[in-house]
Order: sequence, then C-alpha cells, then structure tokens
Amino acid sequence: MLVNTAALLAHAEEKSYIVMGLDTCCFEIIPINITTAEEEQSPLIFQTGTFVLERIGIDRFVDTARALIQRCTVPVSIHLDHATSIETIYECIRKGFTSVMFDGSLLPFEKNIELTRKVAERAHERDVTVEAELGRVVGTEEEVSVEERDAVYTDPNLAIEFVEKTGVDCLAVSVGTVHGHYKGEPRIDYNRLESIYRAVGIPLVLHGGSGLGPEVIDKVRRMGVRKINIGTVIKEIFTAGTRRIKDLRADETEAHKIIEQTGLKVSEELKKLFRMFGSSHKNWTLV
Repeated sequence: MLVNTAALLAHAEEKSYIVMGLDTCCFEIIPINITTAEEEQSPLIFQTGTFVLERIGIDRFVDTARALIQRCTVPVSIHLDHATSIETIYECIRKGFTSVMFDGSLLPFEKNIELTRKVAERAHERDVTVEAELGRVVGTEEEVSVEERDAVYTDPNLAIEFVEKTGVDCLAVSVGTVHGHYKGEPRIDYNRLESIYRAVGIPLVLHGGSGLGPEVIDKVRRMGVRKINIGTVIKEIFTAGTRRIKDLRADETEAHKIIEQTGLKVSEELKKLFRMFGSSHKNWTLV
C-alpha cells in the first residue's frame, strides 16, 4: 500500500520505532526489498537517488515501484534521497514520489534555508513530505561528498531556526554517523541528538545506518530518530553474493537464479534490520 511518508513517520513516532529508508542500488533489487517488507509486516521508506534514476529512468522506477507496492499490504512510501537539483526534485514530485530530500548541507546556512523552503512550498502543494539536512555527514552519498575534516555537527539552535523558516517535515542531522564504512566503533553525540529533538519537535533522520549496532539503534530511537538510511550493507551483500554464487557454479548462465539466491541473503539481512529498528509487525493497515 502506497502511503504518504509523513504518515509513516507519524506512526513511528506514536509507536516509538524507526522506519528504514532503504536505498535502491539497482533495478533487480526492488522486488526483493518490497517482498521482504511484506513478509516481515514492516513499514518501509523505499528510496533512491539521482544516480540510480539516471540509469533506470524516473518513469520506469516509479511505475515499477508503485505496481509492486500497490500489491502488498504493508505501508510503503517512495522517497528521493540526497537530491541537489531542484528541477529533479520537482520532476519526482510530479511523477509520484511521496517524499523528497533537498540536500543543501554544503550550502551556506541562509542559502540552504532559502532553497529548502522553496522545495517545501512546492512539495506541500501536492501533499509530498520533505526531508532536509543540516550539518555535514562524513562520506559520499550521491552528489554530496564530505571529508572527515569538513564534517559539521548539527547545531541545535540553528536547527530551530532552520525548521521554523523552511517548514520541513523531518530533519537529517549530523551527530557522528558516516556514509559508508565506519573506522572503528561509531561515536554518536547523544547529548546533541537529544537536544536537537527537544528543540525542533519533528522526526529526525540519521544517514549512514549501516554498521550501527542494537545499542546505538535503541538509544537514538528514544531520542526522536524515526528514519535511518540503509544502503552500504545491502549493496555489499548483493554484490558479494552474486560473485560467490557465480564462482561456485561456473556453468550457471541463468541470471534470475543468481539474483534469487543473492536475494535470499539480502532478505535475511533486511529482516534482522527491521527487527532491530522495531518496525517488524507494525503494519497498521491491518488493524
């Protein structure tokens, strides 16, 4: 069932769990992700970025995702992640995305406010949810790349001004997570995170969820985080599984069999994550 992203986040807030923002690395993984959410009866934010859309095409991506989502009973939304082009955002709004993220984190504060507000005004006209980012998370995601020396943690006081002036529905914050791989144990600034949540009062988003353990997840869940993005771990399982199966069966030429086998590994990991996030069996559409 296709739903508004804000509705997902509101239910996650009410029931105190985290919705997974699941990155799509390729066209073939779309049905695996949605089928697993259905099996686990977990709400899901199904998301992709501009690089994938350039390969697949916006129309093809939306049509395929919507067709699969409409057949399942769990609430799923379609989200555009880390977009820096306003025109691309507007096109995705027109073509059926239920939420969009404008990433102005590399811009000066006032410019980030100006463009984010512009996106929010257009999106809200069509009942589309808006995510924005304040602060800079280490690593590379889509068109945004931040070196460790350039990372900026989110200032709670600036977050209040940013949310008030832009009208965004959820806020991605920088508190110590990393896009990609962590060098050692993740070091999360929990005091900062809690201060931001108390200050802004809207759902918070963490980018760089791959590698966060159960203790971290449980703490951030209690501090207002309602969406965590997952990408790297799923991409690695999918690509590694494909290589491993092909090596074991050098004579295998049926691509769908390889995808099915790697899909099982992806599904296993997703189920672990749904349960860790507390979203398993949170399908309110069956109540």
